[in-house]
Amino acid sequence: MEFPIKGSCQCGQLTYKLFEKPKMVLACHCTECQKLSTSPFSVTAVVASTGIEFKGALKEWCRDADSGNKNHAKFCPTCGNRIYHYNPADSETIKLKLKPVNLEDSEIFKPSAHVWVCEKLNWYQIPEGVKVFEKQP
Repeated sequence: MEFPIKGSCQCGQLTYKLFEKPKMVLACHCTECQKLSTSPFSVTAVVASTGIEFKGALKEWCRDADSGNKNHAKFCPTCGNRIYHYNPADSETIKLKLKPVNLEDSEIFKPSAHVWVCEKLNWYQIPEGVKVFEKQP
């Protein structure tokens, strides 16, 4: 895999360049991620905030997380695609909400763990050999 990896929102108004491999990639099964992704889980890459660059306008929305932290979300104001989440108390990482399509090698975004499986849809089967966490590790 060669860096940077380029991506964009659905309308292309917001683009990003990822300069390094994510610290981890998770499949989150919480009900909030199910709503966000309109699927059984969302794929989230935890990346260093210094390892990614964004171009284009972003809007922000915020909610309280189960941990008591604030979960801020950045999204495209034109098409509405969620781009990333962040915790203002942790300026070193962001949680990139990926739609890993049109990549030469999508293996970099393969989840290494499934989190919040206590809220997993009962018809989805987690692949064998993947780490599983009832809630947030």
